[in-house]
Amino acid sequence: MRKLFKISNALQLTLLIVIAACDDLQDVKRPKPNSGVVEPTQLFILSEGLFNLNNSTLAQYNLKTQEVETDFFLKVNKRGLGDTANDIAVYGSKIYVVVNVSSQIEILDLKTGVSLAQISMKNENDIAREPRYIDFHNGKAYVCSFDGTVAKIDTTSMLIEDYVQCGKNPDGICVANNKLYISNSGGLSFPDYDNTVSVIDLSTFTEIKKITVARNPGKIHSDSESDVYVITRGDYGATPYMLHKINSQTDELEESFADIQALNFTINNDTAYIYNYDFSTQTSWIKVFDCKTDKVIKDNFITDNTDIATPYGIDVNPFNGDVYITDAKNFTVWGDVYCFNRDGKLKFKINEIGLNPNKVVFASP
Repeated sequence: MRKLFKISNALQLTLLIVIAACDDLQDVKRPKPNSGVVEPTQLFILSEGLFNLNNSTLAQYNLKTQEVETDFFLKVNKRGLGDTANDIAVYGSKIYVVVNVSSQIEILDLKTGVSLAQISMKNENDIAREPRYIDFHNGKAYVCSFDGTVAKIDTTSMLIEDYVQCGKNPDGICVANNKLYISNSGGLSFPDYDNTVSVIDLSTFTEIKKITVARNPGKIHSDSESDVYVITRGDYGATPYMLHKINSQTDELEESFADIQALNFTINNDTAYIYNYDFSTQTSWIKVFDCKTDKVIKDNFITDNTDIATPYGIDVNPFNGDVYITDAKNFTVWGDVYCFNRDGKLKFKINEIGLNPNKVVFASP
């Protein structure tokens, strides 16, 4: 059963069928409202490929000219990106790509795409840690891995400084209130899932608490008030998905939203865009949620009848609020990227960008 949660949300289908710069100290991944975000000119689109086929790709799309390079990383670096790239982020002058099965962090120069470093994520016995997701705070990158650890990486030296142990098979990470929140899925221990979120104090880099939420926590994000929202995925059967809210002041579970059975989400300016996909019926919905009031404000985000076969990633342009949704289709053919305005109307579509596209990031190199 080890392959059950080996890489990403795509595995649920098997159940049912940068040269260092001073601006590295600025957290540009999660800008605050009205923070003077620069208008992005490019998109970088990560596609994870298929498990054990070593076919992850990184595409580049020019928002001004609409030009696209579907395998940008290969073109620039003359080699492949690796096996099962799960996450990508822009921080300062660099792009960080988390490659799970290859067990490495690829660090690229934002302007050129040239690889600056490959950080091997293996333990003292040369066993892969299997990194999953990344977040940033005060010049450090933090990466959670399936081996139950979080790595602290200095973004200037591009070297790992320390590790801290958390729960079983961490599958999400975010920063709030000078702490890290790590969702411990326990997915590789099926059916013995974990049900906790680890709290790591960043000043001491130690775990200070585990918060019990529900079975199999995954995606996790924070809002402007440092409230932390996390999705739990149950057992992909009788126990449904659910959205939860954690108070980062008390580090207690504050509320569970039983009526929001979400699979993935993102937060921008205290608005959460949440989707679910039912693998048995192959149907989906996308809702809009207000983190200030903790209420769903739109049951149907898409308002122009645009049909997305299999939502697989969701991200928001912090400059203008455009919402980008990736479509994995049937997980075996190249997927698409849809861009909607805040009113849920389609602005444009990028066809066949990669195999299982899972994340879009925004940049102005």
